[in-house]
Amino acid sequence: MSAMAFAPQIKIPATYMRGGTSKGVFFRLEDLPEAARMPGSARDRLLMRVIGSPDPYGKQIDGMGGATSSTSKAVIVSRSTRADHDVDYLFGQVAIDQAFVDWSGNCGNLSAAVGPFAISNGLVDPARLPRDGVAVIRIWQANIGKTIVAHIPMTGGAVQETGDFELDGVTFPAAGIELEFLDPAEEGEGSALFTTGNLVDELEVPGVGSFQATLINAGIPTIFLNAEALGYSGTELQEDVNADVAALKKLETIRAYGALRMGLIKSLDEAATRQHTPKIAWVAPPKGYTASSGKRIGVGDIDVLVRAMSMGKLHHAMMGTASVAIATAAAVPGTLVNMAAGGGARESVRFGHPSGTLRVGAGATLVKQQWQVSKAMMSRSARVLMSGWVHVPPLG
Repeated sequence: MSAMAFAPQIKIPATYMRGGTSKGVFFRLEDLPEAARMPGSARDRLLMRVIGSPDPYGKQIDGMGGATSSTSKAVIVSRSTRADHDVDYLFGQVAIDQAFVDWSGNCGNLSAAVGPFAISNGLVDPARLPRDGVAVIRIWQANIGKTIVAHIPMTGGAVQETGDFELDGVTFPAAGIELEFLDPAEEGEGSALFTTGNLVDELEVPGVGSFQATLINAGIPTIFLNAEALGYSGTELQEDVNADVAALKKLETIRAYGALRMGLIKSLDEAATRQHTPKIAWVAPPKGYTASSGKRIGVGDIDVLVRAMSMGKLHHAMMGTASVAIATAAAVPGTLVNMAAGGGARESVRFGHPSGTLRVGAGATLVKQQWQVSKAMMSRSARVLMSGWVHVPPLG
């Protein structure tokens, strides 16, 4: 038998980073193989191979993914083609057991790592950077066509990564990064903050039931329901939901009908290939509970309870984009989120999630009978976990 000739692996410069409560593989656009510098199947195949998908075992052993929605992510950053922006940021949510990359939304958590990555990888004009102080980096979020302003601490001419900022859902403290999501609602005709024009809709889900729902398009399209209507308390941890196959199926069915009602899909079967958006979440008035770390969250520590699904599973903390949706909905009197938080006008909200609590802010104003939000704000942290190259077999 003659020995077959196998091509060696290719290696691509990359950085493995944590941003907020997520982590992913970050690339400079210019470092990708030429065929993967453009959107399309070559790019998708490359990122799936890097992450280790599709994996019928659901473990992503043969790649960089961590077998959860929070760790099956890829980011591409380039110098911005737009005036008044430093970098363009593109996010791919890589499915774990299926062969697709969802480009339909942003990752708010990884948004915190984009500025540090861009600075450290020479994508930001050095004249824009203070040696010591706070660098203000304007990021164009290319998936959704929005601006994110990141406030990044600098020490000695480099990104400061160590610090004492603590983020529930992240084990160790780090340097805090302030993020501003500007004009977080969708743009254009018929795509207002509330896609149906209502603060609360009655969402009919055949075979499941009828639910009050706030359908909002801020940060990421999100379907908010009352916990009680789903038979939940709002204090659920991952193990309370993710092992319940019937509950997961029910939540996915509600999500699909919500996506249809929001005009994000034209037919129900499209929901299966659009897992990243919309999100589905449930809210409840404050109650005390024990977070997944064992930390006790008191009823006085929070304004509202929120639990959210990501890629078909209960998220271990809260997606950053859904945090923008929570902040925005909480700022508008009459939404389910606002009412669960006690109602009335508010510019910030502290919500409880499975890993602990988070404070987010937004200011809402009523203009010509339409609610508008100029920005939503939150604090996150980020750090480099590993830098070098990722290696993948040639993909042809």
